[in-house]
Amino acid sequence: MTASATYVVLLRGVNLGPRGRVSSDDLRAAAADAGLADARTYATSGNLVAAAPVGMRAADVAAKVTGALAERLGTEIPAVAIDADRFAAVAAANPFPAAAQDDPARLQVHVGPRPVDAAGIARLDLASPGRELLAVAEGVLFVHYRDGIGRSRLTPAALDEAAGTWTTGRNWNTVRRLLAMTRA
Repeated sequence: MTASATYVVLLRGVNLGPRGRVSSDDLRAAAADAGLADARTYATSGNLVAAAPVGMRAADVAAKVTGALAERLGTEIPAVAIDADRFAAVAAANPFPAAAQDDPARLQVHVGPRPVDAAGIARLDLASPGRELLAVAEGVLFVHYRDGIGRSRLTPAALDEAAGTWTTGRNWNTVRRLLAMTRA
């Protein structure tokens, strides 16, 4: 048996409208095309847990999945990959444990291909007119949308600009499920 490392792969902006549709079957097939094994998906929102050969870096995993999806679907869909240990560290660093417990659907973790700019997020937090709580830990952005994401004035574009990188967000329920999948 070949040694492998487990990764969480998150697609950006899929299944939100008529464009960017990625089925779980296509995502698992793209993972296989990218050389990943034991591909498992969660929900139909671009969440994948898979094994990559030891030595393959997170950026390579993301690039291979993006390339395989482009071949398969004819459109480029950005992906970010995080190894299981780092994903566990991100979950453990959650600065909003009460929200994780009491309001997990409104707590989002925004992950990008590079660490987010903590100073940029702090400036955005000070300028934001809403009641959202923002914090950076382990290089990712945590946002507690206390009034719900649909009511927030924090657009993905504003978050990405402040973060200095594009990000893709997952609510805490999804984070917990993906974490469990990395341990299964």
